[in-house]
Amino acid sequence: MSFDPDALGAALTAHGRVARVVIAAVDGSSPREVGASMLVWPDHTKNGGQSGTIGGGALEFAAVARARTAQGRVVERVALGPSLGQCCGGAVVLWTEVFEAVPVPVAGVVARGPGEMPLAVRRVLAAARGQGVRPAPGLVQGWLVEPVAAPVRQVWVWGAGHVGRALVAVLAPLPGLAVTWVDVAEERFPQEIAAGVTRVPVADPAALAVHAPVAAEHLIVTFSHALDLDLCHRLLGRGFAACGLIGSATKWARFRSRLAALGHTPEAIARIRCPIGDPGFGKHPQAIAVGVAAGMLRQGVVARGEKRA
Repeated sequence: MSFDPDALGAALTAHGRVARVVIAAVDGSSPREVGASMLVWPDHTKNGGQSGTIGGGALEFAAVARARTAQGRVVERVALGPSLGQCCGGAVVLWTEVFEAVPVPVAGVVARGPGEMPLAVRRVLAAARGQGVRPAPGLVQGWLVEPVAAPVRQVWVWGAGHVGRALVAVLAPLPGLAVTWVDVAEERFPQEIAAGVTRVPVADPAALAVHAPVAAEHLIVTFSHALDLDLCHRLLGRGFAACGLIGSATKWARFRSRLAALGHTPEAIARIRCPIGDPGFGKHPQAIAVGVAAGMLRQGVVARGEKRA
């Protein structure tokens, strides 16, 4: 998890005063990991507003209530079992801070705390500045150190029909993804699009494919089989980290034959996944989107070498 200045800036623009609650440390079992955060602000409804989560339940309910009346910075250790009646059995340190402006990062890191900056924090910033070392979020001698959020995976969604809209709706909120959404005309897109999604209306999407980052992951779900084929052809020539195509077994068999006729090797063609998602979930657009997102999240965990208890 990391500090998202864009999300904080948008909340400040909309609401003026915003409190940010971060899980700064964990001892034992916790609903969320160190660095998980949420934004809390007052609004015209009875219960106010918020975005993000530190795990829900009694911990989040109490943290939101305290954040709405917080002043400046408040750091507190919360024992989940005794104080909140939860069965997690651990404890967390909650860092609640009220913002009226977005802090300026230093070398891609936001660090703040009481008193003079400790030597250990200065060393973290020096490593970020001189060596590009991205620190893990957490407490360093009483200061909270957080790397600035940076998308680590570029996802291009080709097509703004029912499946494309479902994919973007599911993928856009996920951390670490930057979504580029392409279709043939402005009117193909919904009027409201999630923050962080780049909408690209272009008359000839296939011509754009040759300019996509070679490290991008692609999901091809356009209205046209001819366009789908052209995109597959262009992307195979361009290179990609991953590519998925919506379609049946019959469509994919025909595409494999046509791509081979265009000069692509069987090994290259096999890098395209078709169908996308999990067929066991069904063909409903949201079911496809959930299957795709689950697969992408699983790949991300494997790539980082993470383990789940």
